[in-house]
Amino acid sequence: MIVEIYKIPIEVAFITFPIVAFFFTLPFLIYEYHKYGAIPLIKSIVVYSFILYMLTAYFMVILPLPKISDVLNYKGPTMQLIPFQFVNDIKATSTLTLNSIQSILTFLNKSTVYTVLFNILLTLPFGIYLKYLFNKKWYQAIFASFLLSLFFELTQLSGLYGIYPRPYRLFDVDDLIINTAGGTIGYIISPLFLMFLPSREELTNQSYKKGQKVSIIRRSVALFIDIIFLCIFSLLFKVILLGTKIHNFYFILAIIFYYIIVPVFNNTKTFGKTIVKLEIVSQNVKLKLFINTLRNILLTFLIIYPFAWINLIENQNYRKISVIAILLIQIINIISFLVPLNKKHLFLYERLTRTENKSVIYFENQVKKEDNLENEVNTNEEETSK
Repeated sequence: MIVEIYKIPIEVAFITFPIVAFFFTLPFLIYEYHKYGAIPLIKSIVVYSFILYMLTAYFMVILPLPKISDVLNYKGPTMQLIPFQFVNDIKATSTLTLNSIQSILTFLNKSTVYTVLFNILLTLPFGIYLKYLFNKKWYQAIFASFLLSLFFELTQLSGLYGIYPRPYRLFDVDDLIINTAGGTIGYIISPLFLMFLPSREELTNQSYKKGQKVSIIRRSVALFIDIIFLCIFSLLFKVILLGTKIHNFYFILAIIFYYIIVPVFNNTKTFGKTIVKLEIVSQNVKLKLFINTLRNILLTFLIIYPFAWINLIENQNYRKISVIAILLIQIINIISFLVPLNKKHLFLYERLTRTENKSVIYFENQVKKEDNLENEVNTNEEETSK
């Protein structure tokens, strides 16, 4: 019976999770790559399990949804504002005897009892996540648990934000107390669970260590960000050039502006690379700007956006030849990446321009370490002189 009550919310949470995770993934990747340069697997598991937990908790509060016509006929109270009323309810409906397991199970099966236990368990994981994932203090955990519970209760009191003509569940001050207690208990017992996980410091060190390398996912995130910015600029160019003779070239001009002109004023980097902390390093430092420009020309017009200029070719034969040539270049480009040279996986345009991506995270943290070391040395020297 108890299992059936919570079965639907859990099922809905698991069905909804992939959709929410999809929209969450890009901001999550951008934040992690910008700050650390990499994402340890265990951290991803913890973060996505937190999303799944929050979805499950939310659906536990609002589901199952009744019919609006049924809610119109509800006549009962909408609020219970007497603190610790649940104690009296338990005393009035059940008695606990410890003489047998059956009597304990009968006690726990009372709705007044398992509802209290459920409300504790509802926010207990929240306290654990507050400790491990967000590194909150105990008083912050209590306050956050209270706010989460208040959000749930106001959701119920508002009739699911006005969808229903009146609340279909009771706003209960006891739920505020019990949910807050559940989050607090979770925070207190969190060391029992966290002993099986690496510490936050270990995760941070792993992230920075992995962030010294440039993964294909990190590069893909930078590319996706660049595509978003290019779409914005191409839309602006399309509007600005509307009605002019060069209107058909708006996309090519947007590419030139974003990939050629912007890097000149942004230390040879696009916005995507800046956000995920990547930079292009060249074997010829003196010609860095020229080589990076050549690299971007090859990348954009031969690899990513070749149809920007192919579609402008009116002669069908020339267009077919161009398409075949681009397909061959794409194949060679992929093979070039899959077959490492000097233990490096580089695309064709990188090999031709002798450039590669380098993580800025590595240099930033090296500078921080050197600064900290220098400060320690200066402090020791001052103490010695005294």
